[in-house]
Amino acid sequence: MKRQLLHTPEGVRDIYNEECEKKLMLQEKLHQTLKHYGYHPIQTPTFEFFDIFGREIGTTPSRDLYKFFDREGNTLVLRPDITPSIARCAAKYFGEENMPIRLCYMGNTFINNSSYQGRLKESTQLGAELLGDSSVDADAEIIAMVADCLQHAGLKEFQLSIGHADFFRGLMETAGLEEEQEEELRELISNKNYFGVAEFVETLNLNDNLKKLFNMLGNLYNGSDEFTEAKQCAAESPRILSAIERLEELHGLLKIYGIEKYVSFELGMVSDYQYYTGIIFAGYTFGSGEAIVKGGRYDKLLTYFGKNSVSIGFAVVIDQLLAALSRQKIEFSINHQTLLIVYAPEYRSEAIRHAKEQRAEGRAVELIARQGEMSKEDYTAYAERNCIAELRFLI
Repeated sequence: MKRQLLHTPEGVRDIYNEECEKKLMLQEKLHQTLKHYGYHPIQTPTFEFFDIFGREIGTTPSRDLYKFFDREGNTLVLRPDITPSIARCAAKYFGEENMPIRLCYMGNTFINNSSYQGRLKESTQLGAELLGDSSVDADAEIIAMVADCLQHAGLKEFQLSIGHADFFRGLMETAGLEEEQEEELRELISNKNYFGVAEFVETLNLNDNLKKLFNMLGNLYNGSDEFTEAKQCAAESPRILSAIERLEELHGLLKIYGIEKYVSFELGMVSDYQYYTGIIFAGYTFGSGEAIVKGGRYDKLLTYFGKNSVSIGFAVVIDQLLAALSRQKIEFSINHQTLLIVYAPEYRSEAIRHAKEQRAEGRAVELIARQGEMSKEDYTAYAERNCIAELRFLI
């Protein structure tokens, strides 16, 4: 039984020593990036009422939530996603605010994935939400901030894939698809099975323009000039046309930010989060099979909490980003300056005074009273194992 207590449950892990220091440093670096854009920190509870993440809001399926009860019998869940919590806070504390609200956060999320998926069930997310601004300028700011974060993390090569929720929804609406057909098509797109999409389209009675739009679901575009054909085909479908024009305008702004080389447009992009209403995006890099960042516009989410406010945001999955940095052998140096003082009993007062002086000057100092059976070599090896910069003996 004692040996069993040493292990963590499936889907979670311990992080310690150098890896933990790197994670904390990365989080602080990204948090400072968000603050430089004028975003204000906010913390929300690790658990919330079940309804905050319920099916109506459209986040995580109930079976994937960690659920438990409080003393009054209310159903609570560990948060699987932080955005709905931010939406609840915004409605509660900024209900009367009619100017844009910029919030940033960092915290752990919990999803009870199936064990065969091989994913962590607890992960750290860092993100930002821009509320009260419906403009394409807000879309561009958020995506530019994502690119800035990934660059500050040390990534040289990454890709931000951008789509629009209304392109897919407009297709479903114009084609008159039923819910079951929509789910089948959504699954095919999520699995990147575009041959399956083509076969599915052949079973539908569609005009030529609509067929062409369906066949664009697997296309990637690098610039707004490539949207011409899509706009022509969508001329009689206002919802689809509006989505394409929004992406086109967004591309122009991202060129001003100077990040167009990191951006591609994916018209068929869909998200598991049903609350997205406009721009949606995900970030990818080498060494990570999953997206390292996800985000989008959710203009109706806050209405569930009583505030009529448009919003857009994103979340960086810190654990995925760290793994990608490691696999790409991108190192960010940790400035180890810790001083270790090993002292004999007769030098105790001197050691403590010296440590206090060094700490007052901002240096980390570790004190160890020398044990008789330990040699200098033992303490030297200990210092090396713990990345201690300097070792002094007072013996």
